[in-house]
Amino acid sequence: MAGLGGFMGYGLGGINWDATAIGVALGGHLHATFTLITIIFIICVSYTVTSFKEIPLYMLERDEFKAMQAQLMDSRRKSEHNKIADDECASYGTLNTPGEATEELGSVPMVPEVTPEIVAKNEDDIDVDPKATLREYLMSIVYMPHSVKMVCLTNLFCWMAHVCYSLYFTDFVGEAVYGGDPKAPEGSKERELYESGVRFGCWGMSMYSLSCACYSLVIEKLIQRYKARRVYICGLLFYSLGMMMMAVLKHPVGVIIFSWTAGVMYSTLFTMPYLLIAHYHASSTFSVTADGEAVHNDKVRGLGTDVAIVSSMVFLAQFLLSCCLGTIVSISGTTTAVVGVASTLAACGALSATQIMYLDL
Repeated sequence: MAGLGGFMGYGLGGINWDATAIGVALGGHLHATFTLITIIFIICVSYTVTSFKEIPLYMLERDEFKAMQAQLMDSRRKSEHNKIADDECASYGTLNTPGEATEELGSVPMVPEVTPEIVAKNEDDIDVDPKATLREYLMSIVYMPHSVKMVCLTNLFCWMAHVCYSLYFTDFVGEAVYGGDPKAPEGSKERELYESGVRFGCWGMSMYSLSCACYSLVIEKLIQRYKARRVYICGLLFYSLGMMMMAVLKHPVGVIIFSWTAGVMYSTLFTMPYLLIAHYHASSTFSVTADGEAVHNDKVRGLGTDVAIVSSMVFLAQFLLSCCLGTIVSISGTTTAVVGVASTLAACGALSATQIMYLDL
């Protein structure tokens, strides 16, 4: 869905609204683009808010409690019924004394009533999960297993490579591919070339979003057939090669074709790291021996915490690139350095991915 949304959103930026009646009426290209996406956003939010009536949380919790209470009472009734049936079967066909016969006739076995105290006791027995202290929780973040560290490092390289493309790509197309200059006077040829390149770059990013949507449909099948290790590493190398070819050719056709490799990277970012983390927790395995035998982890680790740590790499990637990418472009004197850095970082991510523990994925 993110890929399809990006495909349509970037497509709006690729249209020259200055040459349309809508663009003229709304005050130019930028005004038209942001007005249209604001209208679309308001419609989507309004539909989300009004599409269905939300069930209050207290009602959900009450219904869940009632269902659990009924299940406990039903299980106890069945247990008592089975016990009574076993007793009857044991005495069936035996010769009782008159006193014993009278005693049986005068007493009917009854299922004991399940009191709230019994239900509460059974609920306490069900909830036996250990609770981590705040110190244990913080230590699980500071001292991560090596397997989780490698997933985070790979995800950091991947996000840095992708941010280079997503934030600076249209500038690269406008300057390096079309030969424009964003600092040229308004109405000059260099300025028009730059703006045309930016709009064309939006179509390249639209293709990357479409490829992300397409690749997301097949990545699971690829993992089942070729295993996670090959899919992860080859996906990163595919993106690295695409960015390298784009930097070398600097051609509009290459912008469209090689932008499809960015979609593979984007889809990989939102699948592979979380698949691995979930697999570690599902098997309670965060390390293996030299012989390949799994070492089960007894320490408390939260799945949500590890997912959040892996996700936070996007912010660290943005921070690091903000600190150094501008300097790299200034020293090189060309925005081609942007896609060159993206290619290099993706290759580093592929190298890091070779050290990840994949278990049987």
